[in-house]
Amino acid sequence: MKEKNAYVYIMTNKRNTVLYIGVTNNLIKRVYEHKKGFVDGFTKRYRCHKLIYYEIFDSIEEAIRKEKYLKGKKRDYKINLINKMNPEWNDLFNMII
Repeated sequence: MKEKNAYVYIMTNKRNTVLYIGVTNNLIKRVYEHKKGFVDGFTKRYRCHKLIYYEIFDSIEEAIRKEKYLKGKKRDYKINLINKMNPEWNDLFNMII
């Protein structure tokens, strides 16, 4: 039986000054929740409403490992990763819905 896809994603605020890394098995729903402020905590407090990076994994375990790995990296590493996929730092949400 094939497992559901899982995602690691990075969101930022309007000025691209804050980075939030998360993991989910439903990227569209989760990003929508962040954008609408349904999720209390960091993304709501810092208005991280822009999806700027995501990766797809075959299992939630793989995605969680990558999330922990990215959270352990310095900001410069994360910025380089984002720049490779999304050099303009556009909101990718409309591309995934």
